[in-house]
Formats: sequence, C-alpha cells, structure tokens
Amino acid sequence: MGNDSTRYPLEGVRVLELGNYIAAPTAGRMLADFGAEVIKVERPGTGDELRGWRLHGGSTSMFFHTINRNKKSVVLDLRSDEGRATVLELVRHCDVVLENFRPGTLEKWGLGPEALEAANPDVVLARISGFGQTGPHSQRPGFAAVAEAMGGMRELVGEADRPPSRVGVSIGDSIAGLHAAFGIVVSLLERRSGRGTGTPLADRVVDIALHEAVFSMMESLVPDHLAHGVRRQRVGGRMEGIAPTNAYPCGDGSSVVIAGNGDSIFRRYMQAIGRPDLAEDPDLATNAGRWARRDELDRAIGDWTSARSRDDVLAALDEAGVPAGPIYTAADICEDEQYRARDMIQDMRVDTGGDEPVDVGFPGVVPVIGRTSLPLRTPGPELGEHTAEVLGSLLGTTSENTEERR
Repeated sequence: MGNDSTRYPLEGVRVLELGNYIAAPTAGRMLADFGAEVIKVERPGTGDELRGWRLHGGSTSMFFHTINRNKKSVVLDLRSDEGRATVLELVRHCDVVLENFRPGTLEKWGLGPEALEAANPDVVLARISGFGQTGPHSQRPGFAAVAEAMGGMRELVGEADRPPSRVGVSIGDSIAGLHAAFGIVVSLLERRSGRGTGTPLADRVVDIALHEAVFSMMESLVPDHLAHGVRRQRVGGRMEGIAPTNAYPCGDGSSVVIAGNGDSIFRRYMQAIGRPDLAEDPDLATNAGRWARRDELDRAIGDWTSARSRDDVLAALDEAGVPAGPIYTAADICEDEQYRARDMIQDMRVDTGGDEPVDVGFPGVVPVIGRTSLPLRTPGPELGEHTAEVLGSLLGTTSENTEERR
C-alpha cells in the first residue's frame, strides 16, 4: 500500500469510467495505478459483468479485483433520466470520460460528445469499440476474439498444420486499453499546452478500435505483403524468418525458451551445446541461412536440452551469454526473486469466500518509474462502495438522495 510520501504522476486527474468488461477498465486501471482518481460507474444490482468472470470463490472475481484496483465504484442507472443527469453533473468535475459501449449508445442516452462538452468544455473523451466510431463497420458489435482475428494476430498463432489458436488472455482488449491510456495522457498533455483550445470535443475524441489496436502491433505484416507479396505463416513456437528461437524440452520434463538468433549470440550458443561445427558453418553466419536450416538447428538444440535438466540448461546458457528462460506457471512467478525485487507482486487483502479476508498477491504497476513498482492502494471496489462518498463530495448529495439514485 502507498504512503503519504509516494509520488503518483497522475495525482489530481479525475476520470469517469463508464466502461464494462476489459478494454476500457484496463485503460482506467493504468490511469488509476499512476494516481488518477478513477470513478467507475456500474449498473445497479449486478455491476460490471467481470465481477462474475472466472469466479472461484466469494462474490467478486480476482479478475475484477485486478483490472479495477485503485478505483472507486459508484452505482448509477444510465438508462434512467436521474442516472444520466448525475453523470453530466459528475462530468463537470472530471478531466476524462472513458467508455466502451457500442457507438451511438452514449448519443442515444443523451451523453454524446456535444452533451459532455456542454457540461465540461475541457473534458477528454476516450471511446473504445469493436471497429471505431466511424466507417462502414462501426455499428457492428466487436469483442477481443473478433479483433484479434481481423487485426491479423490470430492467423499467426499456433501450428501450421492446425487451425489458428489464441493466446490464453484477452490480449486484444488489453492492447486496446493500453492505446486508450496512452491517448488519454497525450490529450491531457495537449490540453495543458493549450494547443487544443477551441477544438470541438467531437474532433478530439480518443477513438480506439479493438481490431486497429491489434493491427498496430503486427509489425511489418502488411508492408511485407504489399512490398514483397509475403503471406506470414503460423510457425508454432518459432518466429517466422528468425532462427534459432523456440521452446525446447528438457530431460526433467520441463521446457525452456531459448532465443539465440543474433549472429554473435548464435556462435556462442552452438559452442555451449557442443556443436562448434555449426558455430563455424559459413552458411549459418546470417539469420537468412539459419532460417533455411531451422529444422536441423532445432533438432541439434533439442537433442542437447533433452539430455539435461532445466537448471543445467539455463546455467550453461547463462554462462555463455545466450538469452534463455524457463516457461513459468503462476506458482513459478510467485517464487521468482526478480519479480519480488521490483515489487511486481503486491499483496492486498480481499475476500476469497472464506471466513475472513486474506492477503492475495496482485500484479504490480508497469512501467516502473524509479527503482520499484508503485504501490497498489486498493483492490477492486465492492459494488457501489463509493457512491455516497463521491456524490456527496462532488455533488453535495445527501445519503438519502444517494439511496434514491441507487
């Protein structure tokens, strides 16, 4: 937990989060991690659906606690006149509005850019949706799975002889949240400089499409296609055009990832595995030559790793200066000294469904500014936990009126 001397760079920034699920709340989490006051608006009764996703005990999932940490929860019914009026009142006291409804939803509720700008001409509006606020697909619903497919990522994940696979997290939502947080900070800097003064809010909306956020991470996928007619292929644990880099089995049943694809690294790598012939082979001196013989290289490396324990493999490669690492489970991460040294696992007391709340480790704040991760302050809030506090302090609403709003 932070203390009074902890410096949070976004302290003093107030964000009204109207988001649900993962993408917008991820952006809100990043802003909250760095000190912004993030007021999360949730629907009465059920709140954000993420509260029940991957729920293994208690009433609130660790998934929700992770993505909504350091925030305040206010219950408002945006389908009611009273709830929408309260949102506009709150906007007057906020620097940022963050939402991820389908395009047109806020406008239907009377909370579009014009209404928000009338309430607060300086407000920053960030909108996350499947396909953006404009274009022929803008009205289509879109989740991360679709975005990862249409953004080009899904085609490259998995083995070449099997259908495309998916990484084990909602990476499309998280990438969109990262872009939204970055866009919000850029807009706040522009506002501070005065360069955006007088520009209508509709013309300075931070507009994040899920599939575009994924596409922006796809490196030279499209330029390679347009310039050279290249179609990238799924290559399993490899990276197309780069060798040798892959996962390899060890003799104790575990596996390691080894990235020995740099020219000078490759020579050290081959010496370390007892293959000086490969180290000195002129055809393997460059990456193009190594990629052409990738199967041969992977067999040689696999033969070496499978005869040794994971610890022996990693010790030998570390001594040779070859990038390598174990494939971690959650338990491995919790025990790793590097994670602990930088406060990348921080304990917070939460209800897990037992008789008493317990300390649970949560991912720390990234990026590190200074020497260690910024301290976490609170886990994801209880539904409506801060309704009276926020409406009372910002709007002067009494507890009786607060109950009526709920």
